[in-house]
This record gives sequence, structure tokens and C-alpha cells, in this order.
Amino acid sequence: MMNKDTRRAFLGRASFGLGSLALSSLLQPETARAAGAGVSGFPNFDGKVKRVIFLCMAGGPSHLELFDYKQTLVDRDGQPMPESVTKGQQIAQLQGKELKMLAPQHPFQKYGKSGQHMSSLLPHIGELADDICIVRSMVTEQINHDTAHTFMNTGFRVAGRPSMGSWVLYGLGSESQNLPGFVVLTSEGGAQGQPIAARQWSSGFLPSVYQGVKFNSGGDPVNYVRNPAGVDRKMQGQLIDAVGKLNRLQGELIDDPEIDTRIAQYELAFRMQMAVPELTDFSNEPAEVLEMYGEGQFAKNCLLARRLAEKGVRFIHLYHRGWDHHGSIHKDIPKSCSYVDQATAALVKDLKRRGLFEDTLIVWGGEFGRTPMSQGDRATAGRDHHIKGFSMWLSGGGIQGGTSYGATDELGYNAVEDIVPVHDFHATMLHLLGVDHKKLTYRFQGRDFRLTDVHGNVVTKILA
Repeated sequence: MMNKDTRRAFLGRASFGLGSLALSSLLQPETARAAGAGVSGFPNFDGKVKRVIFLCMAGGPSHLELFDYKQTLVDRDGQPMPESVTKGQQIAQLQGKELKMLAPQHPFQKYGKSGQHMSSLLPHIGELADDICIVRSMVTEQINHDTAHTFMNTGFRVAGRPSMGSWVLYGLGSESQNLPGFVVLTSEGGAQGQPIAARQWSSGFLPSVYQGVKFNSGGDPVNYVRNPAGVDRKMQGQLIDAVGKLNRLQGELIDDPEIDTRIAQYELAFRMQMAVPELTDFSNEPAEVLEMYGEGQFAKNCLLARRLAEKGVRFIHLYHRGWDHHGSIHKDIPKSCSYVDQATAALVKDLKRRGLFEDTLIVWGGEFGRTPMSQGDRATAGRDHHIKGFSMWLSGGGIQGGTSYGATDELGYNAVEDIVPVHDFHATMLHLLGVDHKKLTYRFQGRDFRLTDVHGNVVTKILA
């Protein structure tokens, strides 16, 4: 007969060993409902939107080529950058180099009735001009890719904090019964693709039920979504029923909240077996819809994002890795734009015609911008990382379309008007979801943490 310690060790080994096989559960429905529920008391008020789709252009898209035209850079192309602007400033790879101004590498034009001034490289996004608000005065605190992504996603420069998607899911829960409430999709192409890591969609110190679930770009969208060979649903149900009992016994012994998370995730995984293959089967999409989105992985992900939105997924994060233009920006930024322009516009248009636009917040932008100074020789010039002023755009429910907000100086270096730090963006996003960012907290190591830390103000002037 086992003693208490041996039995506890057996239960631990058994539950974790069988857990890798577990894709279903015969547990009570209350467990599943708890996994999808948010914190009591949220939303604090009626929000304008129910979900967020964040289109992250990973690598740092150049605001100076896309959304923030500067005639001064045209007039002074190749001239030295004024030392008064850059002296003492944090610079990435151009530190200690001769700094010369670089003109926008492609023409701009005005789009829509609102006359939004944007790059000619984005004609499809230009068709959205009257539906988007371009924020030209974003600033961030981190100048290198990994830490800048961490700061944009979590509000902290140090890894280990919950991502914004996890905070949103924690506060509001999910409206989807059969899919994760926070889904991550990735694609690549255009320029150097900086790596991204799972910690960018981590739940940090929040229970792991709130972490993002990354869908694969090829093969099965979710690992182990299919039954192993020779295992049918009845056999699997019997196995996982036993695993569920072992987990509940372990929970009684050690009272670990992560065990409840594991049980809930088994139940979700069972439902995903049915939901995910249907979700990713585009054969029933009309030909004109597929044509509207175009070709490529980013296009596929945008169409999948619309389907996820329809299914009630709370936070959908698309990363496109291909915007790190340290060199050859003239040649390579058209490639980057060609990967995302058509599908981005198709997503917004599709959301509108399906009645989802008014309760979805769509965000397009990267972790930082690019310098007004050139990097490399004139023939292969690029731009370095830049944190003092860059552009993002927002669209959807609660956003004033056809507008611009904030401004950088005449060189596109410093944000000088209506400056929007990352924490203000987070506060505004939560506000649109009906959440007071100061009230959405989680106690960890003796302190109440929140996405906006001790910062953050809602940018009310961009709200409809």
C-alpha cells in the first residue's frame, strides 16, 4: 500500500504524464463556464467594443514612409541632422555615426473625403481613410525589438508581466465556448523578420488559463487537435475521465489553482477538437471573399481573425514579421506593404459588412518607428529604431474615423503635440472595452498590479 507521500508523487506524475494526451474531459459544465468568465464587477460600464484585433507590424514600420509625411526631410535630404535634436538622445545602431537626414522614399497622397495623408504604398488601407484615426504622436520607452515588444504588450520593459490580451481576457472573460479567448497568429515577409517569443502573449502572474494560444501557420492549427491513430472519442473520453479524477484528487491534496486551470483547459481542448477544423476550413467562403483578402499567410490570418471574431474570441493578435528596415528601405518597404495592405483593408471591410465593425477595435502598428536619419550608404539606405515619435492607427467601434491625432516635429523625430505613451494607448483600449484601467488589478507579491502600472490616461479626443 502506498503511503501519503508516495501517493501524492504518483498523482503528480500521472496527471502531468497523461495531461499531454488529454484533449477532452467529462467534467461538469460549471468548470467550462468559470474558465470563460471574467472578474466580478467588469465591465465597469457599457463599452463601445467587445473584442480587439491587434495587427502588429513586428520590426518597427517607418512612420516617415507610411503615415507622417515631412517636407523638411525632402528639402534637406542628405544634409546633417541637427545636433540639437539628437544630442544626448538614445539611439540604437546609429550611435556614434554621422547622422544625415533621409527623405521619404515613396510618394504620399491624400485618401478619402477626410483627405488622410498616407503613403501611396498603402492604396487599400487608403480606402479606409474615413474609417481610421491615425495617431502620429506615439512614444515608447524601449529601443530594441524584444524589450519594445514586451513594453507594448505588457506595459513593462521586464518580461514576466501579463500581456494586454491576457489582461483583457482576465477582466472580461471570453464569449466563445469552443475556442480560446485569446488567439495569436503569425506571418512573415518583406524585410528582416525579427523573432518573437511566447512571452509576448504570456499570462505572466495571472492564472495560465488567460495566456494566448498560438495557432500554427502550417499543418494542424493547434498541436494535437486530432485524435491519435487508433483512438476514438469514446476511448479518449474514458481516458480523460480518469485524468480528470486524478486531477481533482491532486487538487484536494495541494489546493493549487493551476489544477483548476488544467481541468478547464482539458474541457476547452475537447471542444476545440470539433471547432478548430471547421474554423480553419475556408472551402465554404465565397470566391469573392477569398479574392478580396488575397494570397499569403497574412491574408489567411486576417480571414481567420474575422472568423474568430464571429465566434466570440475576445483578443486576436496578428504578428507580421517583416518591418525591420535597417537597409534598402526604398526597395524593401514596398514588399512589406504588399504583404499586408490588401488583407488589412479586406478585414475591416468584411467586419463592416458582417455587422462586427461597430463592436470591434482594430489596431495597426508596431513596437516603435524609424529614425529620420539614414542608416548605411545612400544606395542601400535604411532607418534605425526610433522611440520618440511614431504612428499607429485605430478603427472600429468608438473611434472617430477620418481623423488624425497628435504630431511630430518637422523632422519626424520628437512627438510634440498630444503625445500618446503606450500606457495611454492601453488605458484607451480598456476604456473602449468598458474597463476602467485603474480598477483592473491583480495582487501579486504584495502589490496590486495593472496593465498601465501607475500611469495611463484615456485619449478621449480620438473617441467617437
